Formats: sequence, C-alpha cells, structure tokens
Amino acid sequence: MSGGTELGRFLRTRRAGISPAEAGLTVATGPRRTPGLRREELATLAGISNDYYTRLERGRETRPNPSVVNSLARALHLEEDEHEHLRGLAALAARTAPEPPTVPSRTVRPGVKLLLESLRPNPAHVVSRTNDLLAANLGGLRLLAGIEEWPVRQRNIARYVFLHPSARTLFHDWATQVRGCVARLRALACTDPDAPDLTRLAGELLLKSPEFAKLWERYDIKGHAHGRKTFHHPEVGDLTLGYQTMELEGTPGHRLITYYAQPGTADHDGLVLLDMLGSQSAPRQPSSNEDEATSSSP
Repeated sequence: MSGGTELGRFLRTRRAGISPAEAGLTVATGPRRTPGLRREELATLAGISNDYYTRLERGRETRPNPSVVNSLARALHLEEDEHEHLRGLAALAARTAPEPPTVPSRTVRPGVKLLLESLRPNPAHVVSRTNDLLAANLGGLRLLAGIEEWPVRQRNIARYVFLHPSARTLFHDWATQVRGCVARLRALACTDPDAPDLTRLAGELLLKSPEFAKLWERYDIKGHAHGRKTFHHPEVGDLTLGYQTMELEGTPGHRLITYYAQPGTADHDGLVLLDMLGSQSAPRQPSSNEDEATSSSP
C-alpha cells in the first residue's frame, strides 16, 4: 500500500467523522448527502485549495508541508496522538522509494524474563509491536484464559480478543479492549505499512472477524498505556486491576504489560490464586533458546 493512499484514507475517514457543527460551520437545514464535512468545507477550514486537498485525499499529492498538516489537524479537531499519526502518514507519503520491510525480533532478553518472574504474583507479559505474546510469567499467561491452549506462534493478543471464544466474556469492556488493539495496529500501519508481520495478522483478522474489519476502516489510532480493566475470569472470579505498559529499550517494538492490585484486597488475593494455578500447570521449560511465550517454572 502506498503512503499517499494511507494518508488519503485517514483524511477521508476523519472528514466523514466530523459534523459541520463540530467544525464550527453553519449549514442550511435539510438532509446532506455527504456524511461529515465536504471536501471543499474542510479545505476552506484548513486554508488550502479544494483542488489541493482533493489531490491529497486521492493520493496524488504526497508532499504536504508541515503547515498544511497542522492546519488539517486543527480543522479536523484531531487529538495529539491523532495529530502525530497524521504527521507520520505525511512523512510516509513523502518517501521517494519504499524502505525494506522491518524484520522484528521475537527474542526476549534474559534480564527481561528475570524481571517478569520478579513481578509475581502480578501478571505480566512481553508483547511485540503486533501484540504477539513473546513471554509471560505464570499469572500473565493464565490471565488470558484459554490462550495457553493455542500453539506458541499463534498466541497474539489481538487474535485472542477477536477470535478466542473466552475473550468476550473475560473482558468486562470487550469493545474498548478490541478498539485499543486495532488502534495500535493502525498506528503501526503508519510507519511500516508493508511489514509482513502486520499484513499477515491484519489480513487474517479481516477475513475472520467482521468486528475487526469494521474497526479497521475507522482509522482510530488512540490507545491507552495505563488505566484499569475488569476481568470476569473463569477460575478466580472477577478482578479489577490497574495496568501499565512500558516500552522496552534495546528491543524495538517490545512492550512490557503489567497488571497489579493493592495488597490485602480481594483483587490481590485473586492474583495470588491465579499465580498458584499457573504454578500447578506450568509447562516444561524449552531446552533451546526458542522464543516461546510460556510461563517460567516456580
């Protein structure tokens, strides 16, 4: 896919998602054939010609300068992360030649694995840029009920939330969870749209999940690095946990996700029980340095 096409799709989606009233325009009463803003309305709000904007949206103009990008972001009322995404798409569109696809590492450093163990009983796992589950402590694997039944290479959080039968009942707010997964993949499509790991996963989910296909076309890119989630876990009951996501320096794309609860609470007791259950069913350790997303032995 070309950078210009991705830029145009994002602009078109955002244009359709903002009403004239939200953009500060006064329009005549009566039905409008165009959802959201018309091209000429957005061009006027951004201070550029309708012809120039049309070429941007259709992928024929691929070098918008920073002032145009900023004007479009203001006219579309983009939030900061959406504005940054627009900047990235503009930079991608301006490339004169495609860059070779990035081959992401799946190897989790020994020190990071030791860190996962030190976080017990708090569930924690390491994921790749496309949410492949690369490593987990006992609770981190057990928290995603049923994912251990999948082969190691199949374990991916985005695939899990859309395709695993346990996911819809596990997450109290499943709709928010899936939006966050799609948003992260959409953001990656800005910087590395032809990456094999991204195209394989997105292609699979587009075929197998109508919900994913619908969200993919919305071009939302807002995610959350911290907050709270409620789980209806089949083994330990309801858990309301804080979570924190951290980028791991030294391995591009790898993130550490940790869940926690205040000691002495029922939620923390549930995490202790989850860790114990994981200990009872911990698989054997791999004999080689293969990048398995398994829990470590206690």
